[in-house]
Amino acid sequence: MLPRALPLFAFTALLTACSLFSPKLEKPTLTVVGVRMVHGDLLQQTFRVTLKIYNPNDRVIPIQGVSAELRVGGEVFASGASTDPIVLPALADTQFDMTITAELALGIMKLAKQLSNHADSIDYELTGAVRLKSRWIKTLPFHQTGALSLKNVPN
Repeated sequence: MLPRALPLFAFTALLTACSLFSPKLEKPTLTVVGVRMVHGDLLQQTFRVTLKIYNPNDRVIPIQGVSAELRVGGEVFASGASTDPIVLPALADTQFDMTITAELALGIMKLAKQLSNHADSIDYELTGAVRLKSRWIKTLPFHQTGALSLKNVPN
């Protein structure tokens, strides 16, 4: 009986050891710092979005890239990815730029609706994943919400 149980015991011990040594990481938080148009026509626009990413962990996190989708007023407004490597310091934040593609018509409609309602801001939702340079954890998903100010947008 013991020889048959030995492989099962060894496998269980190996799984337990791996779980003890695999890193436990908290999800980073991302916030939109700035948006500027790079190129655009009537159908599609390219924006450079500056994001701030905060690392709540006590270890440096090497990042391969970030993919994200931006919803404005509940509708998908833009999506994109960054493949530039980033080294995120422990318990600190850093900023990086990401190129996204958007449909301006949808954004203008949402913006016009909010402005006609005399709103001071429009809600946004940023979802996606941070791709890590790690053997144990490949991605950390994120989900952030906030509001973009409309105070400086002309009526």
